[in-house]
Amino acid sequence: MAKNVGDSKLQEQPKLKLYSYWRSSCSWRVRIALNLKGLKYEYKAVNLLKGEQFSSDFSKLSPLNYVPVLVDEDIVIADSFAILMYLEEKYHQNPLLPQDLHKRAINFQAANIVSSSIQPLQNLSVLKYIEEKVSSDEKFAWAQRHIGKGFAALEQLLKGFAGRYATGDEVFLADLFLAPQIHGAITRFKLDMTQFPLLSKLHEAYGELPAFQAAMPEKQPDRVEG
Repeated sequence: MAKNVGDSKLQEQPKLKLYSYWRSSCSWRVRIALNLKGLKYEYKAVNLLKGEQFSSDFSKLSPLNYVPVLVDEDIVIADSFAILMYLEEKYHQNPLLPQDLHKRAINFQAANIVSSSIQPLQNLSVLKYIEEKVSSDEKFAWAQRHIGKGFAALEQLLKGFAGRYATGDEVFLADLFLAPQIHGAITRFKLDMTQFPLLSKLHEAYGELPAFQAAMPEKQPDRVEG
């Protein structure tokens, strides 16, 4: 059975702080995890379009000037994968990783395809560079090409493991990476998803989960219209 926000009581804890940007897929992954684990957090908006990530205060938190950043009392973690592993090890409710070692490895592999082979090639700084050096049209062609390559690999990887979700009928780590990436491919980069039926099916399933719905960009306090 799928896990959701209401599966466990909110933990009594000092409130976490999440430095986030509403449309950042990396921040989105972490928001889903916090929701799944029922963890309260304070949303600290960082406007990437206005360059707030380059402020001296934020640079102290994130050496690469990237979001997200999680602050847990005196602990500061700047990287979505590291944040997710930290949350998994500290807060054991609603595990993000399966017990089965093979499925666990598939979750790591799928997450890495997104975080290493897709997302960095479509992030704001890369697309801005391509637009400035080549053209606006080419930046979307670039993004579609690399997303499509990654999606083809994910379709092949997950076809023997997927159930309702990426590696079965429970939500795990791979789903946290896939949901924002698939949504962005469809809404932002207008990728033709007919060639990716498995990922399209997962996208529909994610849209039904409260923890995923609450993490959507349009639900965030810093959302910008248009």
